[in-house]
Amino acid sequence: MNTIARVDIRARLYEWLTQRVVYHSLFWLTLLMILTLRESVLDGFWFSLSNQIINVFFYALIVYFNLFYLIPNYLTRKKFLTYGVLLVLFAIIVTPLKVIVFYFKFGDQPSLQADLIEDQNLHFLFTFFIVGASTIVKIVKDWAQHLREMQELETQTMQSELRFLKSQINPHFLFNTLNNLYALTLKKSDQAPEIVIKLSEMMRYMLYECNEKRVPLRKEVNYIRNYLDLEQLRQGKNIEINFMVEGQVSDQEIAPLMFIPFLENSFKHGLSNHITKGFVNIKLSVKEQCVDFYIENSKPETPPVRDPNRRSGGIGLVNIHRRLNLLYPDNYELKIEDMPHAYAVHLKIKLM
Repeated sequence: MNTIARVDIRARLYEWLTQRVVYHSLFWLTLLMILTLRESVLDGFWFSLSNQIINVFFYALIVYFNLFYLIPNYLTRKKFLTYGVLLVLFAIIVTPLKVIVFYFKFGDQPSLQADLIEDQNLHFLFTFFIVGASTIVKIVKDWAQHLREMQELETQTMQSELRFLKSQINPHFLFNTLNNLYALTLKKSDQAPEIVIKLSEMMRYMLYECNEKRVPLRKEVNYIRNYLDLEQLRQGKNIEINFMVEGQVSDQEIAPLMFIPFLENSFKHGLSNHITKGFVNIKLSVKEQCVDFYIENSKPETPPVRDPNRRSGGIGLVNIHRRLNLLYPDNYELKIEDMPHAYAVHLKIKLM
């Protein structure tokens, strides 16, 4: 371990100890003042202060013995009976010690000495109440910390899953888009500059802007338009593509690339070479707190035979459902219709 690492550990340890000392000191001082003020009404401030300093000392003794020894070694290891017996036993030991100290302090006041001996049971009960309260506080604090750690772990897990799911999407679309461009360049299309511009916008969106948890809906819509324009150029006049937007598209925020898997599946699986004439109809209805996405594509009359040895490149409905569950739990509706001559997806998302 290098010098910098050792210094960093010492600094963190010192900060932790300092904070703990400050908080605990404030607690004991507050308790001391409360007990002193309560007793000083009858016996005077300085006499009461000296008495309560002794009380607080013994309370702190049994509390810290409980926190640093009994709880870690017995309670956290589920040795409940042993823990309870030792806690009561230590309270029984501490109480007479405190009584003896007070007895010598009240050497010139026989009446107080007699009251002290008579009230030993009361001293024991109050001591046991203090140490029991420290156990309850410790349990509640550990429980709250455990919940906080579990929540942080759940958040980290969710973010990791979302990054993984998104990483499955981005290369997939990049691959398909490059295939589109390659097909069009083979045809020596005069629209090559327009294609390059659209591809550039799409790649910029995927590589930079899609790293955010939410993106403006207008950028997602613009990406869809570019994607459909490239597909229209690649598919030619045999395929009819319609994209209609209803409502005001502005700065509403949505998870990036949420609709793209459905578009990709429509072109990849629906509009195959088995169809001489096909269609893709898309409708996006936008309201203030809701987005309604509907896509319908034609199907081939005869489903293509799939090679069992060929691995599928699609991300699949399981991936889509998982991403929706992570990003919009209980805030989306997804309906899929597999009709004889068409395939339709209806996704409704409540924006948060």
